[in-house]
Amino acid sequence: MSDKAVITCALTGVLTNPAQHPVPVTPEEMAASAKEAFDAGASVMHVHFRNQEPGMGFLPSWEPDVAEAIVDAIRQACPGVIINCSTGVVGDDISGPAACIRRVRPEIAACNAGSLNYLKARSNGTWAWPPMLFDNPVEKVERFLEVMAEAGAKPEFECFDTGIVRSISMFQKVGMTGDVPPEVNFVMGVASGMAADPELLPILKKYLPEGATWQVTAIGRAEVWPLHQATADLGGHLRTGVEDTFYLPSGERCRGNGDLIEHIARCARNAGRAIASPDEARAILHLNTPQGAT
Repeated sequence: MSDKAVITCALTGVLTNPAQHPVPVTPEEMAASAKEAFDAGASVMHVHFRNQEPGMGFLPSWEPDVAEAIVDAIRQACPGVIINCSTGVVGDDISGPAACIRRVRPEIAACNAGSLNYLKARSNGTWAWPPMLFDNPVEKVERFLEVMAEAGAKPEFECFDTGIVRSISMFQKVGMTGDVPPEVNFVMGVASGMAADPELLPILKKYLPEGATWQVTAIGRAEVWPLHQATADLGGHLRTGVEDTFYLPSGERCRGNGDLIEHIARCARNAGRAIASPDEARAILHLNTPQGAT
């Protein structure tokens, strides 16, 4: 167990409408929101890129120029920050995220480690969206890992279910993960994946590869905060942001990422753990030399 907690801020997410929720879109908005989170204790920024056309900010973008403008703005606002790029795409074509990784050269890149039927049912008996397969077969994972290795980015293995967690050890066994201890993210709270249940954490930890670092992405409302506290208590690293929730432990809506990071930092301190600086986070997570450094 690390005595210091690495905090990641999930800055904006994929499709949330900025007309309805406090999600940043432009490079200036992303940098300002990242600065609030950075000052509150986040050393890692998990970054999605949004369409910059007027009125289209609720849609994603895989334009390398957009990615570069956003990441450059964040790095300038938050000296020493660690960039963690999203890569999630449905289907076989990974050219968009690959181009963005190659352009911005993040220190970490999300690597979705297995497939999931991505579902949510409404109380009226209808689907919240058409049932969708988030497809991440091994061949697709391997291609992402090749791009990440080329760019010097460490993969963060995103695990939506217990079988996906167990797959990381198999990836390691067949040589897919390299020599560095893997970084694993338990994604909890997707309706058709692992529940945001603190009682699952000891089981999930049991199936981690030896030496792996781990964190939790907790998706939901105010009920996710006991999971964050349990993560801190059990030695995991911490993540929150408006990609994952808009709600504080009180049930009030947050004003933005700074509010959420302030509260998750309290979870670490409640567990008797200090907050890792960016340089300390690099050592804990076994990262390479900072990308974009001069």
